[in-house]
Amino acid sequence: MDVTAIDLLRWLHVIGATVLLGTGSGIAFFMWMAHRTGDARLIAHVAGTVVIADTVFTATAVVLQPITGALLAQVTGWPLSTGWIVLSLALYLVTGAFWLPVVRIQIRLRNLAREAVRTATPLPAQYTRLFRIWLACGVPAFAAVLTILWLMLKRPGIVL
Repeated sequence: MDVTAIDLLRWLHVIGATVLLGTGSGIAFFMWMAHRTGDARLIAHVAGTVVIADTVFTATAVVLQPITGALLAQVTGWPLSTGWIVLSLALYLVTGAFWLPVVRIQIRLRNLAREAVRTATPLPAQYTRLFRIWLACGVPAFAAVLTILWLMLKRPGIVL
C-alpha cells in the first residue's frame, strides 16, 4: 500500500474517532440540557434528533472504526496482539456494551416524551428512571472512548 493510501486510511480512522467522540459528547450535552427543562415537548424533539444522529453518525463510525483500525494495523505492521491495540479493542467492546442499551433507552425516552405531549400529561416516573440509566451508561462509555483515543495517540508499550 502506498503512502497516500495509508494516509487516507489513517485520516478515515481519525475522522471516525472524532465522530464517535464528538457525536457522543454532543448527544449527551443536548439530552442533558433538554432533560433539565422537564418540558416533554422539547425532550421529545431533542431525543428524536439524537436518535437520528446516533443512527446516521455514531452507528456508521462504530462499524467503520474496527475496519479502518484493523487495516491500519495490517499496513503499518502492528500485530493485533500489541498491548495497546488489545486494550483499545477491549475498551471498544466495553463502549459498545454501554452504547447499545443507550440507543434503546434514547428511543424509549423519545417515545415516553412524545406520549406525554400527545396525552398532555407529565413525564412518567419511568422516564426519570430510564434517564438515570442512560446517564449511568454514558459515563463509562465516554471514558472508554477518551482512553482509546489516548491509546491511539500515545501507543504505550503495554505488555500483556
